[in-house]
Amino acid sequence: MPGTVPKPLAIPPSRRDEGFTILELLVTMGIVLLVVGASMTGVNQIATSQRTIWNRTEMHSGVRGATELLQQEVGQAGRIALPAPATLTGAVAIGTATVGVSSAAGMYVGEQLIIDGSDKEETVATTAVDTVNNTITAAFTIAHAAGSPINVFGGFASGIAPPSMANGSTASVLKMYGDINGDGKMVYIEYTCDTAGHNLYRNSAAWNAAAKPALSPAQILLANIVANPGGAPCFTYQTAVVGPDTYVTDVAVTLTVQTQQVDPITQQFQLETKALLNVSPRNIFNTWELASIGLADRVQPMPPSIQNLLP
Repeated sequence: MPGTVPKPLAIPPSRRDEGFTILELLVTMGIVLLVVGASMTGVNQIATSQRTIWNRTEMHSGVRGATELLQQEVGQAGRIALPAPATLTGAVAIGTATVGVSSAAGMYVGEQLIIDGSDKEETVATTAVDTVNNTITAAFTIAHAAGSPINVFGGFASGIAPPSMANGSTASVLKMYGDINGDGKMVYIEYTCDTAGHNLYRNSAAWNAAAKPALSPAQILLANIVANPGGAPCFTYQTAVVGPDTYVTDVAVTLTVQTQQVDPITQQFQLETKALLNVSPRNIFNTWELASIGLADRVQPMPPSIQNLLP
């Protein structure tokens, strides 16, 4: 309308800038740091516990593997075997004679061989063995035809060299021999418990070797053993005597091991003692039972070559 003054346009009030104050920001950051710090402490504790568990797991795994092998090989000690079937290659008459065999491998002087079968079976002790020309010498009480089978039964009385024997087993060295691997090939094995050097060695050689290998790092079975509590021996033996022979009928094994690394919590090595108290060499035990009822022709004497490996 004429004469009317227009109203001024309404201008919206300016909006305040909104956000955290410095105080609020500091409080928030403090809370976040507390939460993160608590979380990192928990993670670090879990990691430390895992290192402790891993340390112990490695220790358990090593000693378990070593004791399982010991138990198996002690059980097999004293077993006698020929590496392959053997037969007479010629006829033999009654009396002392030298006769050809298909293979003299695994035979030795003094071994008791079972010749032939059924009503012609007899046990003879060899007085000479020629592994080059494949002949044996023995006293025969029955005539045998060419092709007669040759077997070997029984076991070694000294399959675990008794402590009473010259150069026999000791509290720190376990000495055994026989067809320990069950493959027809006899071997000589020594376990040496060196607590001063912190090593358990396993030394192996063929039963008829001229000498056994010297101890070396390659023969270390456990590299973290220590002295047993109270100075207990690594190996102890239960023996029985029948006639001229001493039989080891039971072996006890005690090993104390420590972790490879220091425990991150206690800052000390963790220790554990493993004991096998009743490890029976079953072949020697069976031979002892046979000897106890008078079956001496199944008690095999120690091969002369083993005598050379004992020292």
